[in-house]
Amino acid sequence: MDAQMGAPGFWDSNERAQKHIAKLNLLKKAVLPVVVFQKRVDDLDVMVELVEAASDGEREPYAKELDASVAAMAVELDALEIASFLTGQFDKNNAIFSIQSGAGGTEANDWADMMFRMYNRWAERRGFTVELQDVQVGDQAGISKATILLKGENAYGYAKAERGVHRLVRISPFDSNKRRHTSFCAVDVVAEITDEIEIEIPEAEVRVDVYRSSGKGGQGVNTTDSAVRLTHIPSGIVVVCQNERSQIKNRAAALNVLKARLYEKKQDEQRAEMDKFYGEKGEIGWGSQIRSYVLQPYQMVKDLRTGISTSDTQGVLDGDLDRFVNAWLRAGSPRHRNKDIQMEE
Repeated sequence: MDAQMGAPGFWDSNERAQKHIAKLNLLKKAVLPVVVFQKRVDDLDVMVELVEAASDGEREPYAKELDASVAAMAVELDALEIASFLTGQFDKNNAIFSIQSGAGGTEANDWADMMFRMYNRWAERRGFTVELQDVQVGDQAGISKATILLKGENAYGYAKAERGVHRLVRISPFDSNKRRHTSFCAVDVVAEITDEIEIEIPEAEVRVDVYRSSGKGGQGVNTTDSAVRLTHIPSGIVVVCQNERSQIKNRAAALNVLKARLYEKKQDEQRAEMDKFYGEKGEIGWGSQIRSYVLQPYQMVKDLRTGISTSDTQGVLDGDLDRFVNAWLRAGSPRHRNKDIQMEE
């Protein structure tokens, strides 16, 4: 591909050239870290030979350096392994990330707000850019729903691990009797569709409603009829965008989300596995959660899909989610599935 960039006529079509370069850069990001790591492994072979050849007095400092290098490379190897699992068609794309409060009323709205903060912190840790597209404030506290766009390398590949129902158990700050309450919220994640995927939506199938923005936003956002709600009549899918001052920009952003949701729905129907993305989330209530966050009477966050758990509940609520995401990606990898098949046999 590098050689093709120097061929006559490569730049005749700027659009084609840019796509070629973007694809090449993605391939380099995947391959070059492995090449560099292999060179470091070769250097370790030389260091092992030095340790074996050194005298007793010289061996200890070489051995310490070897141990430190191996420990550092083990962390790097873990990151390379996780990245190797992101081979889905849209894993490299941006992610449209939605949080919806469920059973629990005001408690659930507050839990949705806590999750909104948690995922913003997680996105910052991963270096993703977060764009707020829509937020609906709860009646008394918190939020009832929020949609954000996560921008960054492999954003969808990582974020899709969080799709499902999340359960919180705690002493309610809204209960004067200080009783323990259980709340539920659902997370839905779809990949942002790029220009490579063509989704045609006839105008007659979409109802457009405009209204004044509400909730979190600047003065200019909240004083004009700039918010846009698109309803896809055949499927009933509704998307909202109100983060921009311009109605035109909000409509374009909402249309982009609608296309992503319709494409995801189409893929599910073609595979005849609706529960793969939506059924796994199920009802936003008892019996369908993927992860439990228990703050009372003990401290524990446990992922029910992988069995991974931690007592560091505050760290998790501050965005330390990679242990759960990585475990889910490993569990879904072909290598992991092959091991399970061999064990069953």
